[in-house]
Amino acid sequence: MDCLAAKARAVSLSKNTMTSPVPSHVWKFFRIGGLDQVAIETGADLLALKHLDQKLWVALSCPVKGLELDEKTLALIDTDKDGRIRAPELLAAIDWAAPHLADVGALLKGRDTLALAAFNTATPEGKAVLTSARRILASLGKPDATEISLAEAIDTVRLFSTTKFNGDGVITPDSATDDALKLLIADIVAALGGLTDRSGGSGIDQGRIDSFFADATAFAAWSDKGASPDVLTLGAGTAAALAAVQAVRAKVDDYFSRSRLAAYDARALAALNRGESDYLALAAQDLSIAAREVAGFPLARIVAGQPLPLLVAVNPAWSDALVALHRDAVAPVFGAAKTDLAESEWAALKAKIAAYETWAAAKAGASVEKLGLDRVKSILASAAALQPALTALIAQDKALDPEFTAISSVEKLLRFARDFRALLNNFVNFFDFYSPDHFAVFQAGTLFLDSRSTEFCIQVPGPNPLAAMSKAYIAYCDCKRIGGATMKIAACFTQGDSDYLFVGRNGVFYDRQGQDWDATITSIADNPISIRQAFWSPYKKFVRLIEEQVAKRAAAADAEASNQLASVADATANADKKARAESKKIDIGTVAALGVAVGAIGGALGAVATNLAKLSPLQLPLVLVGLMTAVSLPSMLIAWLKLRQRNLGPILEGNGWAINGRVKINIPFGTKLTERALLPANAKRDLTDPYEDKEAARQRKAAVILAVLLAIASVWIRVNHNRHGYYFWASEETKVQVLQQRADTARKASALKASASATPETPAAPAK
Repeated sequence: MDCLAAKARAVSLSKNTMTSPVPSHVWKFFRIGGLDQVAIETGADLLALKHLDQKLWVALSCPVKGLELDEKTLALIDTDKDGRIRAPELLAAIDWAAPHLADVGALLKGRDTLALAAFNTATPEGKAVLTSARRILASLGKPDATEISLAEAIDTVRLFSTTKFNGDGVITPDSATDDALKLLIADIVAALGGLTDRSGGSGIDQGRIDSFFADATAFAAWSDKGASPDVLTLGAGTAAALAAVQAVRAKVDDYFSRSRLAAYDARALAALNRGESDYLALAAQDLSIAAREVAGFPLARIVAGQPLPLLVAVNPAWSDALVALHRDAVAPVFGAAKTDLAESEWAALKAKIAAYETWAAAKAGASVEKLGLDRVKSILASAAALQPALTALIAQDKALDPEFTAISSVEKLLRFARDFRALLNNFVNFFDFYSPDHFAVFQAGTLFLDSRSTEFCIQVPGPNPLAAMSKAYIAYCDCKRIGGATMKIAACFTQGDSDYLFVGRNGVFYDRQGQDWDATITSIADNPISIRQAFWSPYKKFVRLIEEQVAKRAAAADAEASNQLASVADATANADKKARAESKKIDIGTVAALGVAVGAIGGALGAVATNLAKLSPLQLPLVLVGLMTAVSLPSMLIAWLKLRQRNLGPILEGNGWAINGRVKINIPFGTKLTERALLPANAKRDLTDPYEDKEAARQRKAAVILAVLLAIASVWIRVNHNRHGYYFWASEETKVQVLQQRADTARKASALKASASATPETPAAPAK
């Protein structure tokens, strides 16, 4: 329990340290994208950032790769090298920079230069980087410069190339003044490989020095042991004998094992010598002496107790190896006349070279063997003087490490000065994403496709199901460039419609460097793009449904026509064999059913027309608007709800970010991210199209004129009906009835009016 309580207190203390505000610091927050985002404008803001509640940060971590920021800068911030920048690492970078600069707010300027006056001369860190900055400028021939740029600080190879020692603990042949040391350093590099020095050359460190002398000592001792007569049992030819034995050891052992098995049971001979079927399969191929199938056969024909022949009647795939065995091993031991080998002799031969084989397997210090035994022994003879001399050079080089580390700090500060503002404005807040003048670091470029351009493009490893939770319309594209370069992007369309966005469509993607890529849509996360699209969506679906049904009916009719033609052709060809079929009579029930259906449809249309005729001219457009609203309102409501929920977070989360706030993409902002094709303001248009379908244009004009005339006629008919009480096409009898009804109504109204005027007024009640 005490342990748990201690852990709880530690967590509480850590939490309070990270989120407790600084009473004297006043933060500025701006409402952008439906989210309160903190503004970081001064050095005081940077220093107080560690005390700002991280729940108010927009992001808490981001990946190092895939962003439009220099990966070297991000790698300097990623201190644990896990490929991600987390909030504590960002705060640690600020704490590191603070003592080096007079005002840490210099990191917010977004420039790749720093004035020398910006370094803090009141701290050891600031003095060191200032001295290093002046040394860099002096080495470049600019001793009087008042500022230093990142390009100048990066050119450290030029600076270090003029110095023998540079503090990295690596020495090159040029670091030594003695020729023997120079040659020894070169030999160590040749034996063990070199390390890249800050000067750009290849050198060695203390670890390689120690390893070299240890290997040299071991190699010399091993070589001396190998010169013993007990090891070189065959003299100078022992190595060749061992190589010849090792080349055929497994096959010779196999041969004698088969011979012993054949001696045990003669019935095994056929199987031990491989069956006839194996030779038949082999004979069907193109043979070569070194064929793998042949090499798998025994060295010679298996006969119980028979010695292994070495020069004749042997497997052709192993004949050369057996000749070498006879020449280099058998002849030196048993004489050149020995042309076969018994199993006991084979065992004796292996025992003869066993000591040499054991010694060869125990080789030590192989890394220095390429220098030759004489050179190794020469170095060891002077090791008492050479090794300490090299160690002294390493120590002399390391003594300058603080100065040259400060030079690296100058580069680090300049990288922060250039990139830190952009990182903060895409991490603590997302000002760059909402800014019309800046791209966010996660925006990869602009995609041009379907008469639109979208800046909302993010480089991704591939489609991610989490991204669909953003409620944005996402088109995943594969991008390619000449030379084989490829990348994948997620392009979000936030304006227009999706009618012509589908898998396989091609566009052009321009990255942040202005390079163009061929882009092809490979998959889509479908979500509403706009309210306008949602309004027309039901009608487009209805039209597509009609088109599909018409296409199906046309296909069915075409198939039926083809079948009928085939039937007619068959009947014509066999007219003398078939009787003419009687015409199929129409079923009376079918006719009756069709009549009922037509009557019902006509009645319904008549009822609609009658009800519409009762409306005033001003009510007809309202009815049309009401019908369209009733049809489109559900899809518009769904689209409106999803568009209100559009959020950048899931897209970035699927790409490795940890997004803390809801970064919304509302409709006005969405129209800024995706632009539709518009003619320039001063453009001139010529609407005369030489390839216009004149007949279709005339039909469209006629349809419009007819619709206008029908609308005017309907209004006139309605007005005339309201004035006279009957339509102009009514019969004379109807007109008389209407006029008579109007006269009767007028008389009744006059009578009621006269009766009301003749009625005496009721006297008022007396007052009490």
